[in-house]
Amino acid sequence: MFPLDDDALLRLLKEDLPHGDLTTRSLGIGALPGVLTMRARGAMTVCGSEEAARIFALLGAEAELHAPTGQRTAAGETLLVARGRAEALHAGWKVAQTLTEWASGIATSAAGIVDAARATAPGIVVACTRKPAPFTRALSLRAIVAGGAEIHRTGLSETVLLFPEHRIFGGADALAPQIARLRAACPERRIVVEVTTRDDALHAAEAGADVLQLEKFAPEDVAATAETLVGWPGCLAAAGGINAANAAAYAATGAQVLVTSAPYYAKPADVAVTIEPA
Repeated sequence: MFPLDDDALLRLLKEDLPHGDLTTRSLGIGALPGVLTMRARGAMTVCGSEEAARIFALLGAEAELHAPTGQRTAAGETLLVARGRAEALHAGWKVAQTLTEWASGIATSAAGIVDAARATAPGIVVACTRKPAPFTRALSLRAIVAGGAEIHRTGLSETVLLFPEHRIFGGADALAPQIARLRAACPERRIVVEVTTRDDALHAAEAGADVLQLEKFAPEDVAATAETLVGWPGCLAAAGGINAANAAAYAATGAQVLVTSAPYYAKPADVAVTIEPA
């Protein structure tokens, strides 16, 4: 489940109230008991509700989770109810709301792409890249998994992905020797090769690539490449420009994986918050 730890959540709180809540303190209402409720304004795939609940707990309130990460909710459904002093509820309000809205927007977008792709190819995998906004990777990856997508790669350290930008350092005939070197150095890893043309894809398959990542191929070009490589034991991954509007077209091509960054740029979900006296 990989939630954010307390240190990360406390940093968010300190960013928003470095010296306390001036308005609540000045009104003298901080000690009064209250109830805060978070609800979905529209249909969404939830992400971050556990972190929202923990934010209130760190402030001394009690939070009751109604919609855990990964749950699909309809408009009006309750996500969370927190009870405690007014100063705690006001201190956590916007931090918890913004975190949940932002993460749920990514999760909802990922779910839309997964749904569109699997309506055409039920077994296809949607994998999201390592291109979330800077400093948001942990929560972004949590969100795409909540939406039913997989993690393409969390960073440079875990997978072998041979780009044209690597091959350029080996000369015109670098591909086969580089694949052989990678296989010898990383025998437990699959060798993924990014290609930009059908000819490059065929060449890489012949040179021993395990996975071909077809970068910015149109759906018809992915399908033509898949047809040419019938019988090849490797995996075809279509990448670049894939979103909910075209996922079905790419899923129909014969590719086993759709690689996308689109969910990271999704509009945040809309979460309504009410605060009332207890």
